[in-house]
Amino acid sequence: MEQSTREAYGNTLVELGRQNRDIVVLDADLSKSTLTNLFGKEFPDRFFDCGIAEQNMIGIAAGLAASGKTVFASTFAVFAPGRCFDQIRMSVAQPGLNVKIVTTHGGITVGEDGTSHHAIEDLALISSLPGFTVIVPADAPEAAQAVKVAAQTYGPFYIRLSRPKTPVVCPPDYKFVLGKAATLRQGKDLTIIAIGIMVAAALEAAKSLARDGIDCRVLNMSTLKPLDIDTIIKAAAETGAIITAEEHLRRGGLGSAVAQVVAEHHPVPMSFIGINDVYAKSGTAQELLKRHHLTADDIDNAARSLLSRKRN
Repeated sequence: MEQSTREAYGNTLVELGRQNRDIVVLDADLSKSTLTNLFGKEFPDRFFDCGIAEQNMIGIAAGLAASGKTVFASTFAVFAPGRCFDQIRMSVAQPGLNVKIVTTHGGITVGEDGTSHHAIEDLALISSLPGFTVIVPADAPEAAQAVKVAAQTYGPFYIRLSRPKTPVVCPPDYKFVLGKAATLRQGKDLTIIAIGIMVAAALEAAKSLARDGIDCRVLNMSTLKPLDIDTIIKAAAETGAIITAEEHLRRGGLGSAVAQVVAEHHPVPMSFIGINDVYAKSGTAQELLKRHHLTADDIDNAARSLLSRKRN
């Protein structure tokens, strides 16, 4: 089963709008793509299209939040935080306002839109801002739960969603808990820690490795910040090796954050699945994922190589 996380976002906004009249939604001329237009159709008096002016949208969001509103502001991940980093830093992060920046079209699975629209630095940028909570849901059901938690939790949030439909990987009884990793598969030989669309690839790789007797633990680290430090330390201690997997540059995202925890608390061999120090070209999502080594096969190969390092 596949669902789009952005669809889950649009539908959840409408649900929240019915429950809370203090929720307002802003967009930057992309509401048909971010699906905030669903909220706008039902609550036109609480929906503001700011046009192609992301910096201004953040300023308006900050003003509304300072007036007591719970504000959701959306655009593509490449434009926020990229185009309006200073406005987010000055107007949202420093005063700690109740603004939820929810972006769609994250990573390189935007595909044919090309280099200018591939968001591969956003997690590094937004994670650098003190006070921000950063979430990268693994699937549509988790995205819906994360948006609801964000609405109920005061403070700045960044939630990164994707454009294409992606596999549903969380079990039916799954409950998103802010700041806690979810163990989707137990294992003792090594741990794969993944976020976003890479969680599905991690589970697929773990199944392949299991056929050869390699027992992989798979963690969905959907809250990138604050990081679940205890679960990372436990994984390092119990499995002795860790792979991280993310649809983002290898520097500044999940891999960097996990490596810092491992280095400080329980050093073990690590491997990092992510985009090298390059920008992607235009192509289909699957072509780009394969070209930049973000597939289940790539995780499988990294795991086998990492095990040899662990044994040596």
